[in-house]
Amino acid sequence: MAMMNRTRDLLMEGFEGLVREGSFTWGLPRRGASPVGDGDDPDSSSSSGKQASVSGLSPKANAVVSRCARVLGTSTDELRYDFDMQASDSIKQQINYARNFLEYCCLRALAQASQIAGYLSDKSFRRLNFDMMLAWEVPSSSSQLTVKVEVESTVSLEAFSRIAPAIPTITDVVTCSNLFDVLSSSSGGRLTFPVYDKYLTGLDRAIKKMKGQSESSLLSGQRSQRGERIVEIDGTLTTQPVLEHVRISTWPGRLTLTDHALYFEALRVVTYDKPKAYELAEDLKQSVKPELTGPWGSRLFDKAVMYKSATLTEPVILEFPELAGHFRRDYWLAIISEILCVHRFVRKFDISGIDKEETILKAVLSILRLQAIEELAIPVSNRFESLLMFNLCDKLPGGDVILETLAGSISLRRSAQVNQPGISSARHSMSPFTVLSNLGVVSPINKGERLFVGEIVVGEMSALQKVVTESMNNYKKVELAQATVDGVKVDGLDTNLAVMKIA
Repeated sequence: MAMMNRTRDLLMEGFEGLVREGSFTWGLPRRGASPVGDGDDPDSSSSSGKQASVSGLSPKANAVVSRCARVLGTSTDELRYDFDMQASDSIKQQINYARNFLEYCCLRALAQASQIAGYLSDKSFRRLNFDMMLAWEVPSSSSQLTVKVEVESTVSLEAFSRIAPAIPTITDVVTCSNLFDVLSSSSGGRLTFPVYDKYLTGLDRAIKKMKGQSESSLLSGQRSQRGERIVEIDGTLTTQPVLEHVRISTWPGRLTLTDHALYFEALRVVTYDKPKAYELAEDLKQSVKPELTGPWGSRLFDKAVMYKSATLTEPVILEFPELAGHFRRDYWLAIISEILCVHRFVRKFDISGIDKEETILKAVLSILRLQAIEELAIPVSNRFESLLMFNLCDKLPGGDVILETLAGSISLRRSAQVNQPGISSARHSMSPFTVLSNLGVVSPINKGERLFVGEIVVGEMSALQKVVTESMNNYKKVELAQATVDGVKVDGLDTNLAVMKIA
């Protein structure tokens, strides 16, 4: 239990990178230092002198590779040598060499830079991360001539999907395209730096808020038994209280969501009652769904969530009052469902230990990203599940295949660590893959194999990316078909006729 608590504390301390004990402790700047050096200019020179340019790379790509080398405390020549030694012949083909080499440098630099405490607070890091995506668009000197001037300062979905998921805090492979759609909705489907910068700043605040959540002493003692993290709180003194309905009784109070359970504390005159716990982690046949409420049991207001489980004789209804709409309720329904879904996934695939902790953190990160989006005041069309990883898989056609692929990658990583325990402990090895072995899903790498970093494969799509892309494409087809059917219904034609026309 002591070891598990220590591991949990370390995960929280290095939470932004989902990094386990023992990784990235060598060659890192001092705690609190800038992860990408001094200054905000990603093209600025370091005290060690200007880095050499790499032939065939565009000026933008060369500037980013040079900055990556400084982050890693090495030279561009050494980076290129490492890449040439590790990469397979297919990855080193001339036609894609510039982009694949750039990806390799970016992923290595991001993995190291993201281990510095407060890296999201550092504007130089945020600028470098965005410039990596810009460089990805024009990696080679020849590609520089084909890009329109008006889009040189904005990023496409493809570039975002290749670079951003390298840091699990920022996004994940499953939801990254939906996140991009939200962030680029006001700029013609391309991402600008001011919006991305505000998003990362909001994400940093959401993480700090989670770490500093205050609570009652009664709740603290109750949740500390299994080291639960507080994810969200509502019904405090600064917000409208949440209403709990049980049969004909109604109590105002405060609602707290952790990564394992819901807790409701009824508000008395000057204090709160002992928290009632509504379990989300154990298999109690739980369900949550939207519900209608009203005075004296009438069903007038669509602002509540119903929670049912095998341990309750009566369902509990939690109401989220607001003047108009049901935005507050929809948000809470989505984040409660995300915690419920991640624990179902953990149980279904028998994930335990540190892998379980990291999997639950994926769900927590999804919720924190949703909180960051809320700060931007960008409309999400109330489809919160599109930004929540496990919630989305529960809704997508083929979502079960995505989860099976994710579980398979976790199993492969566990097997690799058991069969080659030295992979995770070789702190002083210059191989990037031993250094990065604790970041996300990493397989042991030998010369000539794929360069696998986190959930990203240099130069190609990972298995997880492939199934996500297929599922997203199928979902768009379903939406298009449904929209066509609905349109024909309006015209008074039969549904079967609409389906025949689509076919």
